[in-house]
Amino acid sequence: MDFDKTIDRDRTGSLKWKKYEGTEILPFWVADMDFRSPEPVIDAMRQRLDHGVFGYTLAEKKCEEAVVEYLEQKHDWKIQSEWLIWTPGLVPALNLACRAYADPGDGIMTLTPVYYPFLSAPEYANQELQAVPLVLNSGTKEWEIDFDALEKKVTDRTKVFILSNPHNPVGKVFSRNEMEMLAEFVIRQDLVLCSDEIHCDLILNSKPHVCAGTLGDELQNHLIVMLSPSKTYNLAGMSCAYLVIPNPSVRAKFKKVIRGIITEVNCLGYAACEAAYRQGEPWRKQLLQYLESNRELLYSTIDKDMDGVEIYPMDATYLAWLDVRALNLKSPANYFEKHGIGLSEGTNFQGDGFIRLNF
Repeated sequence: MDFDKTIDRDRTGSLKWKKYEGTEILPFWVADMDFRSPEPVIDAMRQRLDHGVFGYTLAEKKCEEAVVEYLEQKHDWKIQSEWLIWTPGLVPALNLACRAYADPGDGIMTLTPVYYPFLSAPEYANQELQAVPLVLNSGTKEWEIDFDALEKKVTDRTKVFILSNPHNPVGKVFSRNEMEMLAEFVIRQDLVLCSDEIHCDLILNSKPHVCAGTLGDELQNHLIVMLSPSKTYNLAGMSCAYLVIPNPSVRAKFKKVIRGIITEVNCLGYAACEAAYRQGEPWRKQLLQYLESNRELLYSTIDKDMDGVEIYPMDATYLAWLDVRALNLKSPANYFEKHGIGLSEGTNFQGDGFIRLNF
């Protein structure tokens, strides 16, 4: 795979590029890649297109088997196919999970800064956002969970904990110890843990991703794991994601709340998902090498040439969380746009003085 090849995305309806259409601003904001998806995935979609009939589609057994095998082989989690609920995306699923497991006025807890739909979902459901800031360790320069703050923030009305795992935007891979402590907290407080693991196959360091599903049977009674091949294989436009919900009653509540709202996944999405999990691994390994190289270039450039900008160690995703507080900018994103670079404003993640860059 030639990841250096430039592919023109003009006139393709690209959300990423249309934001700055007609300007000279380069888009480094939204989390999609300008790389061509793996050829086996494209071939699988071509074969599905050749069939010529595109009616309402459910996941075939072979697609569900690909997911089951993928989770066991890559993430050491043995699931059953009946635990799966397919959805056109994880953002609507996140919003619906808040409504399935919490009433208006109840609390939804999360760690900030965080991907902004985590912040808006409680608001849309008339629920209370209970945000607990991650803490930057002054010695290691790594982000850590403040478990004391969790204990102080939780109330009797807290019902759901939504977790970005690995974390977007700080790029953190949570350790097994951190995940076990979080699991204990969730179980003790009788919360539902929604673990968004969409970036779990984009680990750039040797730290292993700890899937929430591997933290014991008791947690599985409180658990929703949210997954999709979209970020790893650049398939966001295929609108294919899925939830893994082991507990039948937890699963039934989600199925009830999505009635009349969530539609079937499109047939090409299913084809792409199966092919990505069965045949995409060689491409993914090359991708990770390329992203690691890009990350090192970013590290070195900031260190040598960008006074007032700081980047902390990151383990996962292709989204860099840049600390520009020393520049004292009223709006960092607007400042960089004026210099031709389109970034994501940190304020949208509850990270004032930061910006997010897609490398």
